[in-house]
Amino acid sequence: MDPNEAPLSTSPSNFNFSQQRHFYLAVDRFQFKMETLVDLLGMAGRLRCLPIVVSCSTRDELDAVCSALSTLSHTTIAALYSDLAEAERARVLARFRQATMRWNKQATTEHGDAGETEKEEEKSNLIVVTDACLPLVNSGESPVNARVLINYELPTKKETYMRRMATCLAADGIVINMVVGGEVVTLKSIEENSGLLIAEMPINIFEML
Repeated sequence: MDPNEAPLSTSPSNFNFSQQRHFYLAVDRFQFKMETLVDLLGMAGRLRCLPIVVSCSTRDELDAVCSALSTLSHTTIAALYSDLAEAERARVLARFRQATMRWNKQATTEHGDAGETEKEEEKSNLIVVTDACLPLVNSGESPVNARVLINYELPTKKETYMRRMATCLAADGIVINMVVGGEVVTLKSIEENSGLLIAEMPINIFEML
């Protein structure tokens, strides 16, 4: 089954998107897209314990993203893919939820640079996931409630976009959609069909967290 055709893990009608903020980041050329992602996460990763999900449409792109992000010093990175062992999947999700709890606990304090000597548990925590491996709420998995969801590959259908939000993003989280060239048309279609407002990403976006 095409993962884009899979049933919603959480029905949008039962999920409150009202506090979420949606942005797009336009990239001039496709060859600059990965470099832009690395730069973006280099900034985001300096926020202690920040829980981030990067969503891809294909396994090839997931592997490429994980390889490119492997040098980020302030971020722990894990991936969810179809042939991942069940026990490892559970471990990845549990670790991410712990990072989410740490982030929420420190939410009332001022965020600063993590520093070079940070403890492992103080690093930002990132999961790279394909649509086929999103949290399975109907099978007993809880949403991961990331603070930031980055759509590295923009889904072609509104239903996939909504499923990513429902299973990956906190109710007051931020979505960053990376778009190149003709993908702007797809983004506008998703915006119109879902009733969401997707604005251009501000320079100071991580100050909004």
